[in-house]
Amino acid sequence: MAARSSNTWVVWLTFALAFLLSVSSMPKFMELGRPLWLALFLTYWVLALPHRVGMTTAWGVGLLADVLNGTLLGQNALILTLITFLVLTLHQRLRMFPMWQQSMVLLVVFGLAQLVQLWLNALTGSRPPTLAFVLPALVSALLWPWVCTLLRGLHQRLGVN
Repeated sequence: MAARSSNTWVVWLTFALAFLLSVSSMPKFMELGRPLWLALFLTYWVLALPHRVGMTTAWGVGLLADVLNGTLLGQNALILTLITFLVLTLHQRLRMFPMWQQSMVLLVVFGLAQLVQLWLNALTGSRPPTLAFVLPALVSALLWPWVCTLLRGLHQRLGVN
């Protein structure tokens, strides 16, 4: 019996798309609320494939994001690993929640991640602390139903396991 392909290349292709979306140019007024694309895509794959995508993947993707964005090495890795830890901790509950409740929980998770990022930025002196740090978390939580639906369709159509 032939082994069935797991199509894990799809996961890495979606991460590449998330990298592209996270560095693509946006109008100046929208830049403040840029969605946390990597966090959204990572959250979906952690919920869908917890046996394949976990803390190590989050750390690696975060290090790539640090290099891509030119930020302090380990900053995005720490934040994405924190998000993955929280999502894995809430994994069973999140899967049972309706989409609007998932969005609310992810608003809190992404908000905590943004708070850690704000703290790290304040420690390095790269950005003055403002309340606008919540905006990307809010935009990301609002985008969650669409991202989840899109990735679920891709997941099911291509048989990623």
